Amino acid sequence: MIKRLQYFNAVVECKSISEASRLFDVQPSSISRQLAVLESDLGVRLINRNSRSIALTEAGHKFYSYSKQIESELDEAKRVVNDLQQTTSGMLNIGATVGFGEAVILPLIPQFKAKYPDVDLRVELSERMVDLIEENVDVVIRSGRLSDSSMVASKLSENDFKLCASPTYLKERGCPLLLEDLANHFCIKYGYAGWGNWFLKGETLEIIATKKSMEVNTVNGQKQLVLNHGGLALLPLWAVKKELHSGELVQVMHEHDFCPHGKDTAVYAIFLRRELIAPKIRVFLDFLKEHID
Repeated sequence: MIKRLQYFNAVVECKSISEASRLFDVQPSSISRQLAVLESDLGVRLINRNSRSIALTEAGHKFYSYSKQIESELDEAKRVVNDLQQTTSGMLNIGATVGFGEAVILPLIPQFKAKYPDVDLRVELSERMVDLIEENVDVVIRSGRLSDSSMVASKLSENDFKLCASPTYLKERGCPLLLEDLANHFCIKYGYAGWGNWFLKGETLEIIATKKSMEVNTVNGQKQLVLNHGGLALLPLWAVKKELHSGELVQVMHEHDFCPHGKDTAVYAIFLRRELIAPKIRVFLDFLKEHID
């Protein structure tokens, strides 16, 4: 339909089908056929023509003013879209898990904004699954594996889990030295489907027996309990790196390799598979890869 409008406008402005055909580098017969289809669709004659000249009908005059406006607005729409594709600006919608979002993503946002001031951000932290298409989300950050082929997953960080406690808790309860000792400690678990057990990694995964346990449904919730001397927790290094360095938390049984899931996991930035990715998304992904170690 748009091509027919463009042909019609050119014929009106050139006052000639042959001249309009030269503008589009097509045969005059192609222009004539498209004009005939346009008139058939509208159910009205737009142009009276003979072998020497053309003249607009009354309907043609009225239609031309609208047709020209449509073509002009289409050109403007193309310009705006091309500008978005060439400039780093616009609204960037981000979804992330609460733990990784609070510990890693949010602290980086001011630096990102300083570098890209024309990018506005909307961040939602949630443990729920986000539908990128229905909810108009550009990037979602999740742990786990990608199952939808319409999306792309870019790895940001491995989930390297450390068994942690506060110095005060260890002073009061003692430091576990053997795996069996964990049965006598308060063990804070991640209350998310499939993450409730603790495993010892080796040639095979071995479930660790724990008794005095509690569950919390966020990584930050586990961390707050541990910081307040509530027990031991298996936490990803990205969540407790600062506290381990400052001494607020202590890694225990570091000779063992633990995980709270039946397989190794990582954190991914997930986005829709597209031939042309918007600059605002591309620079955000590059920024995350550069600043997350």
